[in-house]
Amino acid sequence: MTRRFFRLLACQLLVMLACALPQAARAADVVDIRRAYIEAADEGYRLAAVYDFDLNHGLTDAVQHGVPLYFTTQVEFTRPRWYWFDEKAIVAHQTARLQFNLLTREYYVTIVGSVRQTFPTLDEALFLIRRPSRWVVAPRGALKVGESYSVTLRMLLDPDYLPKPIQVNAFNNAEWRLASEKKSFSYKAE
Repeated sequence: MTRRFFRLLACQLLVMLACALPQAARAADVVDIRRAYIEAADEGYRLAAVYDFDLNHGLTDAVQHGVPLYFTTQVEFTRPRWYWFDEKAIVAHQTARLQFNLLTREYYVTIVGSVRQTFPTLDEALFLIRRPSRWVVAPRGALKVGESYSVTLRMLLDPDYLPKPIQVNAFNNAEWRLASEKKSFSYKAE
């Protein structure tokens, strides 16, 4: 009787452990948005954000073999309306490319359409992606002053920019899914 009890208890513990492992593995592949806010500047509205994530072994290995990774930040400003659907005032995105040069043994981070910086280590290159410079998401006058807007922010590893054979692998492989949950906050236009 006691053997049967301990065998049943061991089976239940194994089932609980098996159910908990996928949750722990999935939690490691999440981008956490630590801080995000909008600030008004002379040239327009800037997004300041801080992300927290780590590359898993598969992504690190891919980068070190020369496969570029693309991280896209998506931001959307919506204004609620009582008579129709919410108005999408601003929809913007910015993509950063992380690449390793096998000959020079250096990492490059390129903000698509903007700057390119060189780093000696992967951690230093990821620091720029985790803490991007404040970028102008909309010019001055794009928002109505005094109106409240709902801002939705998301950051993800963008598989659309990858080479086609790797896109198929990324679609079928959980190691290639790195994304944040949508973070929403309100902003009153200045």
